[in-house]
Amino acid sequence: AIVATGFGVSVEELKRAGLVGVLALFVGVFSSFIAGVAVAMAFGYTDAVSLTTIGTGAVTYIVGPVTGAAIGASSEVMALSIAAGLVKAILVMIATPFVAPMIGLNNPRAAVIFGGLIGTSSGVAGGLAATDARLVPYGCLTAAFYTALGCLLGPSLLFFVMRGLLG
Repeated sequence: AIVATGFGVSVEELKRAGLVGVLALFVGVFSSFIAGVAVAMAFGYTDAVSLTTIGTGAVTYIVGPVTGAAIGASSEVMALSIAAGLVKAILVMIATPFVAPMIGLNNPRAAVIFGGLIGTSSGVAGGLAATDARLVPYGCLTAAFYTALGCLLGPSLLFFVMRGLLG
């Protein structure tokens, strides 16, 4: 589905997002991770493995279990990471059509940036489809990169940072 979606993308439109589109990927992954870690801490989790797994679950429901499996998280924590990602995806699907006019989500460049900031492929696809179906390929293509970036950063950099902070 991601490859098929990518065929609907104009390379020129994709290039217009440029450095801002790439920056959106990193800002999106790190901000979702921080929010997920904060929620996990609020619910009493204190160890680096659990916090990293749940935090990456807030990145996407794919990144959480990938990270958890790589760093040795329990199945219960991985289940929570999946739940965090699903809640995010559902919220994005529901909220996108309502916030799109307020944030200028009405062109391919904005959809590329949106996909990079939000990242959850299913949430972005559903939200953009309800907003303007022509924007779906742009948001989904970047959201796929977001998931890949999260899968790379979760069990490596993000885990090492958490382990460094928590000992």
